[in-house]
Amino acid sequence: MTEELFLVEEAAKKSGLIWVRGEAPAARALWHVWHDGAALVVGDGPGEQPLPGLADGGRAEVTVRSKDKGGRIVAWTAVVRELTPDTEEWDAAVAELKGKRLNAPDGEAMPDRWARECRIVRLEPRSAATDLPDGSLAAVPLPSPGITRRPIPAGLPKLLLRRKRRKG
Repeated sequence: MTEELFLVEEAAKKSGLIWVRGEAPAARALWHVWHDGAALVVGDGPGEQPLPGLADGGRAEVTVRSKDKGGRIVAWTAVVRELTPDTEEWDAAVAELKGKRLNAPDGEAMPDRWARECRIVRLEPRSAATDLPDGSLAAVPLPSPGITRRPIPAGLPKLLLRRKRRKG
């Protein structure tokens, strides 16, 4: 194993979250499990994370962040491979993912639901870039009423001052 791929494996094992950009224009944060030399993600079903742009046989750019500081550790290119339900590889992947899935609504029935309604995708590293970019690579948030700042109501400062005077 090359030094770069060793770094990819160690970083991915320690981080519970990776940023993945497939054919979709924006990267998405996905929870994953590192197993047998690849990151495994489950999604595209009810109650599971979406996996936009991760097509079988395609490529994806994966960035692993530091668990404690949140900064980029390593970025790598992956080959996307969708696993087929009821195969040995699928069963091994489900065994790993099942233990890490938090707040599953259906507990022990989860593997059957994944087989019927979800996809398990294997992200196999092909090359790693240890020279990280200088910039932040932060994307501008999409417009949304939840994040758009509006002027405060004219009477709010007076109300806040009045409460402060009463308490003080």
